[in-house]
Amino acid sequence: MNKYLILCVDDEREVLDSVINDLSSLEEYFIIEAAESVDEAKEVLAESIGDHIPLALILCDHIMPGETGIEFLIELKQQDETTHARKVLLTGQAGLEETVKAVNNASLDYYIAKPWNGDELKQIVIEQLTSYIIDNEQDLMPWIQVLDTTRIMEALSDRRLSLSDI
Repeated sequence: MNKYLILCVDDEREVLDSVINDLSSLEEYFIIEAAESVDEAKEVLAESIGDHIPLALILCDHIMPGETGIEFLIELKQQDETTHARKVLLTGQAGLEETVKAVNNASLDYYIAKPWNGDELKQIVIEQLTSYIIDNEQDLMPWIQVLDTTRIMEALSDRRLSLSDI
C-alpha cells in the first residue's frame, strides 16, 4: 500500500490541531502534516516530493500572512507533482470573488466553512481521498478498509469491465 500525504495549512495552531485531531483515524494510512504558513507548506511538500510521497489532499485556509491559500492552491494546480491532489478550502473568510477564483483556477474540489463539524470534515476528506485514490492508484483493494467502500468496489468493477472489453 503506497503512502500519500494529507497537508493541512492554517496560520492558527488551534485550527491545525483541531483538523489533525478530526483526521487522526486516517494516520494509519496517510501521512498527515500541518503547516502554519504557505512557506512552511512548500517546505513540507518539497520534502514529501523528495521522498516520493505524493500529495493526495490539501486542506488550506485562505487568509494567511504572505501568500493567500487560494494563490497557493492555484500554484499547486500548475505543478506536475501536485496537480492531481484534491484541494479543499477550509476557511471562514474567503469572499465570493476569491472562492470563484479558487474554483476556476485551482480546480477547488470542496469548500468548507469555519467553524466545521469534525465528523462532516472527516467524511468530506474520505470522499475526496476516495476520488484521488481511484484516479491515481492501481491497487484499490487495500483502500476498501479506510475509504468509501461502495465507490472503491464500483471502481474495481468498472476496471474489470473495461479490461474485459479489450
